[in-house]
Parts: sequence; C-alpha cells; structure tokens
Amino acid sequence: MKLRSRVFLSGFADESTANKTIVEQFAVYAALGLQYYSIRFVNLGEGIKNVMKLTRADIQKIRQFQDEYGLNVSSLGSPIGKVKLEDVDDGTSNAYVPFEKYLDEVRLACDLAHALETKLIRGFSFYHPKGADPRDYLSKTVDRLGRIAEICHRSDLTYGLEVEANLVGQSGFILSDIYRQVNHPAMVLIFDGANIVMQGYNTLEVFEQYEAMKAGLGWLHIKDYSNPAVVASGNGGVHVDEDKASNFCPADQGDSGHERIFRDLALILPLLEEKLCGRGLPGVFVDLEPHLKGGGQFGGFSGPDGMGVALRALCKTLDFAGISYHLRDFDDVKAARGF
Repeated sequence: MKLRSRVFLSGFADESTANKTIVEQFAVYAALGLQYYSIRFVNLGEGIKNVMKLTRADIQKIRQFQDEYGLNVSSLGSPIGKVKLEDVDDGTSNAYVPFEKYLDEVRLACDLAHALETKLIRGFSFYHPKGADPRDYLSKTVDRLGRIAEICHRSDLTYGLEVEANLVGQSGFILSDIYRQVNHPAMVLIFDGANIVMQGYNTLEVFEQYEAMKAGLGWLHIKDYSNPAVVASGNGGVHVDEDKASNFCPADQGDSGHERIFRDLALILPLLEEKLCGRGLPGVFVDLEPHLKGGGQFGGFSGPDGMGVALRALCKTLDFAGISYHLRDFDDVKAARGF
C-alpha cells in the first residue's frame, strides 16, 4: 500500500485564548492533540507581549512550559514587513521605519527564532502607499526582501512571505513575481486563502493565485472567508479594512476552495517536503489561523471552541484530499509520562 503524503499540523496558539496566557494556550493545544504551534502573542503574567518583545527570561519560561505540555514552535509569527515602504502620509496608521534601522528588527527575529528552536520566520511584503498600484513598488520591495532573506540565510533560517491584503504582495500573482525576482533560497511563500477572498476574489481566482505561488510555496496558513458579494471575476484587489473583517469561517465552509487546493497540494508534497527538509525542516507545515471570532491587522481570536472547530474542519478537508497528518495518541501520552 502506497503511503500518503503527510503534513505537520500547527496553529497560532494565541488565537485560543482572549488574554493570551501561556498556560491556556498550551493547554488548549495539548488537548487538541497538536505538537507544534506558531508563536505570536503571549502573556507570561506581565501583560500581553508580541513575540518581538520577548526577553531571555521570557523565552526560558516559554521553553519550560513547552517541555511540560509537549509542544514545539513551528514558526516565529513576526510582524516583519508590516511597515511602510515610503515615508508618506497616506491616511493609514502604518508605521515607517528607515530600512537600515529596520534590519535590526530582522536580526532580532533571527535571534528569537534560534532561542525558540524554529527554522521559520513568518513575514510580509511592506505597505505601499494606499491607493497606489503595488506593482509600481516591486523593485524597492524586491531589494528589501532580498536583504532580509540574506540575513535569514546567514542564520540558517527561512523567511516566509505571506500573501495579505493592502501590502505589495497582496495577490498570489504579485507574490510569485516577487519570489522570482528575489530568487533566494531562504525565502518561500505562505498561502492563505482567506487573505485573498477578503479582497473580493472568487474561488476560481483563489486557485489561480495558489497555482501562481506553487513554485515558491513553503507552508500554508489555514483560515477561510465567506464573501457573498463575490459573484464574478474581475472585482478583486480592493483595499480591506482588516479590523472590520467579520466573515471568517472554517476551511470547509468558505470561498477559498481548500478541497481543490489540498488535492493539488497532495501531488506536489513529496518534492516540497524534500526542498524544506533540505533547509532543516521536518516537512510541510499547515498552520491554523482561523479568526473565527474576529481578526485584525496583527492577529485574531477563535477561542478554545473555535480552535477545535477549525481543527476538525481542517482534518476533514485533508482527509478528503488524501493527505495524512499527525495528532497525538495514547502512545504519545505514555511517552510523555515515561511509561
């Protein structure tokens, strides 16, 4: 019997709890059977911190809790790349940081990734001025992302570039152009269907953008979006008020078409896994970021119940596509207890 291709399930653990405490995050994930998580926001008793603000003492505490709950970090959920390309007032609240200074943030992200023992840094493609054509800023974006990728490469890390509204890399087509022009082994692409649908694209257009990204695909974020206003092609690419987005849903219910995407993913998984293993990764991560109770520019919330619903929907869809995955079983529990 031929073995099916496998992915590693993960998720943004901070979505599981409103106050982001580490114990709540890890308890939910352990109970769901997950062994990997992406770290983004965490509360260690002194308020909620973004991962980029963690101290050495914070990291030591997190690693102690990781050991207790049997968890490992899949990716550093950094906000790298969510700043302006140009120092102009475009009516948004997005920050601008001079790029040479901003590279210090990239180096910090690399240090944090090593401290948390992950090979992956999630990032973005910078904000072009609101209302402008993102393709007019490709050259500058490519130059900056190439330098970021090189810093990650020198630290033996991989930078994942996520497709997201309002950024230069807001579509799979533009992101694939960026990938080809940067042409660096330390940069891969992160597919996220909901981030495409919420801009007004329909299911067929989402698949076309996934296909455009395939050559550079590194891993996938899983959330979906139901957009009743989408009735035909050609109406995508609109500016999105991310803090008012409210139509997120599980992977088997939205307009992303995850069933078709996963069936195609199953065909390329062996080669993709080989490429990622060559960069020191265990394989291909599929990372839950459901936003089932709300999402915004820098994060989202699903609650423990929402994470459970999202995980079951993801597993059902992977089963349909013939892709296997691992969840903890009794043998894992016995091993953790030393039986």
